[in-house]
Amino acid sequence: MTVGRLLLSAYKGRFGKMANNYLYVNILATAVTAAERAGEVIRQVMSSGNLDIVLKGVNDPQTAADRSAQITITSILKNRFPKLTIIGEEGDMGEHEIDTSEFKPSELVLNDPCPKELQNIQEEDLVIWVDPLDGTNEFTQGLVENATVMIGLALNGLSVGGVIHQPYWSDKLEEDDCDKKLGRTIWGTVGGNIGGIEVNMPNPENLIITTTRSHSNKAVEDGIKALGASEVLRVGGAGYKVLLLLESKAHCYVFPTPGSKRWDICGPEAILTAAGGILTDTKGNKYDYSKDTPHLNSEGVLAALNPDIHKRCLEILNSYA
Repeated sequence: MTVGRLLLSAYKGRFGKMANNYLYVNILATAVTAAERAGEVIRQVMSSGNLDIVLKGVNDPQTAADRSAQITITSILKNRFPKLTIIGEEGDMGEHEIDTSEFKPSELVLNDPCPKELQNIQEEDLVIWVDPLDGTNEFTQGLVENATVMIGLALNGLSVGGVIHQPYWSDKLEEDDCDKKLGRTIWGTVGGNIGGIEVNMPNPENLIITTTRSHSNKAVEDGIKALGASEVLRVGGAGYKVLLLLESKAHCYVFPTPGSKRWDICGPEAILTAAGGILTDTKGNKYDYSKDTPHLNSEGVLAALNPDIHKRCLEILNSYA
């Protein structure tokens, strides 16, 4: 029996029968549940009418939703897997007494296969990057469709798994439909499955770029101009931008400047990679997600579902720089 399977025997006694014996799959399944619960918390805070906004820096707000969502995610994960290293955007939120017994691993994710290279991991091998509310600027302005909850799983510095939850996604278009479902969760494992979304490979013609709405500067605008896109979608949040790629609403996510952080891209990178895409810095290099790595994405972000589009944009950006 592998180390991963042996470790899960202890969890079976603590948390009931598990459908999948691999530790990695159970951690990912629990991360999905944690992200969905965080989405409920975010909606509750917004509905209360008291966002309790504080500024962490220039154009960098933090709300009660950010704080409460991170506490929820870390509590659920830590209570089940106490040896995980968890790095959240909002820093160390301290210890909180939260009853997590009702939050079971997602049954959908437990049915996923586990790639061979992830079958023997231990808890302490993984680094979990958490962005409890990506797109906070837009969230405070009422643009809630831009908001996402993101959890990334990294092994040996590489992004291997990810979760993106959209708290305000709806499966109905009619505003007065009382039965509409709020919230959508997308997850993926590099070398494994992607779930929660139907992926469409884009046509490389008529390049559509998605980029920042709140954090533009000359480098961003010069990069967009050099690429000669037919359309530019300016939206909030790295998670939302990657979802636009997966749905072929945009061809390339371009942010050629420092500013985003590891928790913004670890989860999305894994999901995009699982779908056949690629996310790198603007030099074409992968970012390191080890626990001691710098948080800042110092060389920006370039991502595409179609690797040929990524290559073409990469060449253009580096030729004009």
